[in-house]
Amino acid sequence: MPAKPPAKPAPKPEVTIVAFFPVLSNTAAGLAATPPDLLDLFKLNGATRVQTLFLLRLPAALPYFLAGLRISGTLALVGAVVAEFVAGSGGFASGLAYRILEAGYRLEIPRMFAALVLLALAGIAIYAALGLVSHLMLRRRDT
Repeated sequence: MPAKPPAKPAPKPEVTIVAFFPVLSNTAAGLAATPPDLLDLFKLNGATRVQTLFLLRLPAALPYFLAGLRISGTLALVGAVVAEFVAGSGGFASGLAYRILEAGYRLEIPRMFAALVLLALAGIAIYAALGLVSHLMLRRRDT
């Protein structure tokens, strides 16, 4: 009898969908929030649309994009946990959502709260890491 290949968790496209839209909407808002005076200055100096996009609109939208990225980081974690709750573990006994469900079924309340605390810490770590990335990328803007 041939050996069974190791099981791999199924990809979760829901996480991508949940995390994509805050980045998209914030970036669109940032592109639309370009100061009109600077747009007029670029037009007055004869800048092309490509120059205006790369030299004015994208740098002006960067803080909005990074804010959307911070929101999406935590939403991706929430989306992964909810997807695991709804879809089940798919035959894989792994993941913190599975541990929460398992502990709930067995009435192991301390274990369930330990998994919840780990999820909360993971969310805080993701938010802090993306905040650090945002701070490092925008550091030169503040001077």
